Amino acid sequence: MSGVELIYCHDSVVRIFFLFRMDLLRNNRTMLEHSAHPPVVKRDGSIWVGRMLAADLAAVQLISRSAQSTVGRASAVIISKLGNGWLYPILGLIIFGYLGTAALRVALLGGVNAVLLHCLYPYIKRRIGRPRPFRADPRLRSLLSVLDEHSFPSGHVMTLSGVLVPIVLAWPAAVISAAALLLVMAWSRIATAHHYPSDILGGAFLGIALASPFSVYFLDLW
Repeated sequence: MSGVELIYCHDSVVRIFFLFRMDLLRNNRTMLEHSAHPPVVKRDGSIWVGRMLAADLAAVQLISRSAQSTVGRASAVIISKLGNGWLYPILGLIIFGYLGTAALRVALLGGVNAVLLHCLYPYIKRRIGRPRPFRADPRLRSLLSVLDEHSFPSGHVMTLSGVLVPIVLAWPAAVISAAALLLVMAWSRIATAHHYPSDILGGAFLGIALASPFSVYFLDLW
């Protein structure tokens, strides 16, 4: 895959996220504050937007209950904090143990993916400006501090997805473990009331869509 094709792929992903924003995410706060009584909207199609937002918040309310116990709360907090950076040296030790010196290119590629994603990620977050679930619903409790006030997309899931892509490409047998790790991270981010399920999906899509062509190209080249 050429450099031009990679740039085109990245630009296409950005356009998709800007289209996803529409006006529904700009008006997210007011709709979610009244989610207990779904608003009646007159514009065609807007009622479905309201229902999707209400379902998104309802999922957070349901999943956050799994972190109400001491064990559940501690698990959600620890996993989320591991996603701040501590998880990646552990992944490095695992892949070096399996791949040996060949893991060096995988580790470097994972790091490059993370850096590139984080160059794009703050811009998307600011443009969409979606408030976090615990801001939208006072009944939800944030279990730990946040790095910023915006919810979409999930940076933890996005980064983990981008790092896991070259690992799975170089070590296909790890795909089930990688999927399980992503699911656990996704659970922790929703259980802490920091993200909606759609934020998780957005983060995973962004990480995989940008990291996959880049990783395939450089693993073939190197």
